[in-house]
Amino acid sequence: MHLDSNSILLLGFINSLYFSCSASDFSLDGDFLLGGLFPLHEIDQVTPVFTPETTKCFRYTASPSGFQMLQVMRFAIEEINNSSTLLPNVSLGYELFDHCSNTKNFGSLLSFISNNGSIKPKVKRINYQSDVIALTGPYGSTRTISIAPLITMDLVPLVNYGASSSVLSNKLQYPSFVRTVPSNKDMINMIIHMIRWFGWNWVAFLGSKDAYSTDGLNLFNTYINNTGICVAYQEGLNLDANYSQTLKKIDMLNINVIVVFAVPQYAVNIINTAIADNIRDKVWIASETWSMNQQLPREPGIEKIGTVIGITDRLLTLPGFNEFIYKDMGTANVNASKFQTNTCNQNCDYCPSLTAEDIINENPSFSFAIYAAIYTIAHALHKVLQCDTKGCPKNTPFEPYMLLGEMKKLDFPLNGRQVKYDKNYDPTISYAVVLWHTDENSPQFEMVGTYDTYPKTDFTIDNMRFPWRNNGLVPFSNCSVECKPGFARQPEGFHSCCFTCKKCPRNSYVDYSKDPYTCFSCAVSDWSDEGSTACKTRAVVYLEFTEITSIAVMISVSFLIILLIGIFGLFAYNFNTPVVRSAGGGMCLLMLLCLTISSISVFFFFGKPTSVHCFVRNAIFAFFFTICLSCLTVRSFQIICVFKMAAQFPKLHGLWVKHNGQWLFIAFSSFIHLISCVIWTTVSPDIPIADSWTFKDQTLLMCEMVNTITFTIVLFISWFLGFLCLVFSYMGRDLPKNYNEAKSITFSLILYYLSWIVYFTAYLSVKSKYIMLLNAMAQISSIYGILFSYFIPKSYIMIFQPQKNTAAYFQTSIQNYTQTISRS
Repeated sequence: MHLDSNSILLLGFINSLYFSCSASDFSLDGDFLLGGLFPLHEIDQVTPVFTPETTKCFRYTASPSGFQMLQVMRFAIEEINNSSTLLPNVSLGYELFDHCSNTKNFGSLLSFISNNGSIKPKVKRINYQSDVIALTGPYGSTRTISIAPLITMDLVPLVNYGASSSVLSNKLQYPSFVRTVPSNKDMINMIIHMIRWFGWNWVAFLGSKDAYSTDGLNLFNTYINNTGICVAYQEGLNLDANYSQTLKKIDMLNINVIVVFAVPQYAVNIINTAIADNIRDKVWIASETWSMNQQLPREPGIEKIGTVIGITDRLLTLPGFNEFIYKDMGTANVNASKFQTNTCNQNCDYCPSLTAEDIINENPSFSFAIYAAIYTIAHALHKVLQCDTKGCPKNTPFEPYMLLGEMKKLDFPLNGRQVKYDKNYDPTISYAVVLWHTDENSPQFEMVGTYDTYPKTDFTIDNMRFPWRNNGLVPFSNCSVECKPGFARQPEGFHSCCFTCKKCPRNSYVDYSKDPYTCFSCAVSDWSDEGSTACKTRAVVYLEFTEITSIAVMISVSFLIILLIGIFGLFAYNFNTPVVRSAGGGMCLLMLLCLTISSISVFFFFGKPTSVHCFVRNAIFAFFFTICLSCLTVRSFQIICVFKMAAQFPKLHGLWVKHNGQWLFIAFSSFIHLISCVIWTTVSPDIPIADSWTFKDQTLLMCEMVNTITFTIVLFISWFLGFLCLVFSYMGRDLPKNYNEAKSITFSLILYYLSWIVYFTAYLSVKSKYIMLLNAMAQISSIYGILFSYFIPKSYIMIFQPQKNTAAYFQTSIQNYTQTISRS
């Protein structure tokens, strides 16, 4: 086959890479080959290069935890190959590489996507298949983002165990990326849950300038919106940054909770600097990359820096793994050759010196993630090959991309955990919160909380397991002291966590779950005292029919109406008798009718006020009682005319009698009063209101006077007529006894004035439902005054002294009055 120059170049490089690898822990033959990338070494400081060179990882810092990760993959494949149900009669092989650089470890990648040591870019995909069917690794988001496009362009599954950047969830950019470690979104949510659990809101966020920390910081700043948490300080650090200056800034800002979201090299620098600078009594929240670091808890003086709380995978041990390591690492001399290749980044110079205990005691944070990654590939392969209990058919068509469709549908148990993926190939979450015990001879990691999303989201922390250094109290890390109940926050400065507290005024409240910065007004039907967190329902107050006082008044007015009707009948029956005629004749019947209608209005003072109630209770009384007063006034004037003015002004008296002057006066005064009442009730009538401002806990239902001017005009006419009546009755104080109404009218009008003066005084000075009762009583007393002073004495004569109800008796009284006048 003819190859272009690029293919020849790649072929030569890959052949040298591929065929120089000797059999070791880094490779295993099998029916299907898996690739693995693990950080056996770490580059502490990246330096620029000016000539092409291959990155040789063994030259850099040893990372025993990376070798442990490699052993977990070997252990998982050995288990699967020994299984009689998962992939019977099919064996898995592997090719493993040391991956220590973010950008320069592409040699191993080229090996993975090659076919028999060569890469043919122009060959159609159906005629070309890479050596590996799937790949796991590398460790770290930056490294994964660097190599992922090269792997995923042919949809080779990249089942990752250590890249949590949320960017990798984008299936348009990384279509074949699958991960068994939760994304940063879940980690950040977990951290926010923890911060809110303890009531902190003033925190620092430290990380590095790689994809992992940058993504975490961006997510943290996004997710803390509307949580009340403030990032008081944040910084992405380099390995050679001034860590002391950073920690001093944090200490000066009184920040006591520090989130360290960084890969182990940076976390180690931060913690070691805190120890050296004597930073004390902080709370350090460790992300999963270093939460189970085995070396840091042993650093001298670490117990002084405060409390370290880590987040890690729930399942940290793998059954059978320890036995596998003891068996594989049993004799150093025997196994030394397994690590002594000098090519292909498959050389582990420090591995022969490691004991089984060293490997077992390394950070187990990613053990289950690697284990689950290999089992995910195996289960998907089981589905694609259509395996059953008898075995896996050898002739089943297979392409690596077929694994992806099956992976999305996987849902299988693994060591007590359920392995399944969402639409972005992200796993279910099962985190543990671990507390570092650094003040013991042998540092321990105690699980004190959990966070799960399957089968349901659940987060819990056992507060009793935290030996806080401040007398057992949770450390304070807030910009401001939380406001007391009933106090709203007033922002102070740039951060929303910094505030002063202001007591909510009366009839308002603060709801911290809705908005802790606002005092919300209570509804009209509710009330609250100063400094309230909720409103209470107001008691609705009005004169009810069932109250004792209401019943007493209604009985009284009922008796009054019955009495008025009875007297009306008595006067009608004795209409032509001298007593009735001297009292006014038909005018008396009009007065009694008006008093009866005025009495009925009293019933509208009880019950919930409506527009009808407000109109009837005062307007009806005012109009008809004024008619009664005009009758009383004209009656007093008419008696004066007969006895004192007829002789002096005979013509005027004649005109008065001829044209029924008394009825003209009544009609005129009633008409004027009617107009004033119409203006009052149309322009500014009394309206029903719900008074919620007089009493803090009551709503008083009452009729409110809208315009005092129109009402004053109505009242003036009534009171003026009453005043004229008093004047005329006083002028007739020396008239015959049967015609002398001075005392009775004076008494009734004084009672009328006093009743309304008392009512108006109380109305202007006191607000109470009993003011309405006082109004009703003022009306009743006014009616009773006229009834008992004017009509009852005459009724008594008609019933019990009929001898005085004769023309002769009245004639005798007139003669005696005439003789008295002539003598004087």
